Amino acid sequence: MKLKVISTGSIGNAYILYNENEALLIECGVKIDDIKKALNFDYSKVVGCIVTHEHLDHCKSANDLMRLGIDVYTGAKTHQKINGDVIHRAMPIASRETIKLGNFKIMAFDVSHDAKEPLGFLIEHPECGKTLFLTDTNYCKYTFPELNNIIIEANYSKSIIDRKYGADSGKEFLRNRILKSHFSLENCKDMLSANDLSKVNNIVLIHLSDSNSDEVQFVKEVTELTSKNVCAAVNGMEINFNKTPF
Repeated sequence: MKLKVISTGSIGNAYILYNENEALLIECGVKIDDIKKALNFDYSKVVGCIVTHEHLDHCKSANDLMRLGIDVYTGAKTHQKINGDVIHRAMPIASRETIKLGNFKIMAFDVSHDAKEPLGFLIEHPECGKTLFLTDTNYCKYTFPELNNIIIEANYSKSIIDRKYGADSGKEFLRNRILKSHFSLENCKDMLSANDLSKVNNIVLIHLSDSNSDEVQFVKEVTELTSKNVCAAVNGMEINFNKTPF
């Protein structure tokens, strides 16, 4: 199994978990042409696309994917906001509901974000084991046993936005919006500390802010905390994403 990063960050988010036989799209917040290219224009292996919420940097190509014949799974309220015209491809999924897409078993769970029905996903596959996908939230009330891989937001550092958007900046509204809608490095580290990481192979940091993060420092801190293979997602990146390191 491999993880391909089509795009990450405010410009758009889209990822693929794939092997020789099947592919799962996670988010589709980029132009459909970018997704087509990432799939080498072969859609036959795609078992579906899961989407966390209706903000365009996560769902921009949802309707285009459905027109290609690919089912898109997200919350019912999110589908209402997306307002798709290929209704039979719009598949609602609720928090704590589990679905099966090919050999992928996916459980949705609720998160906290300024959206109608934001979700995170626990993705299980025989090759990659249990993978946590968590982004665009300021809090996660769940813990997840026996994780093998983690894809997690580390959007900003609180120390950076406190310095940039403090009381004298005139931009406290922006600071408060960030705090209420995204996972900071500090949130990320707390979340990782709350979970059993003994079986984890990879931790991929996603959705880093262009101006409010420090990629090198974030990777360094999470590596020191977890002693795991940690990387920050970069557009075009592909990494092995197996259940075991071998």
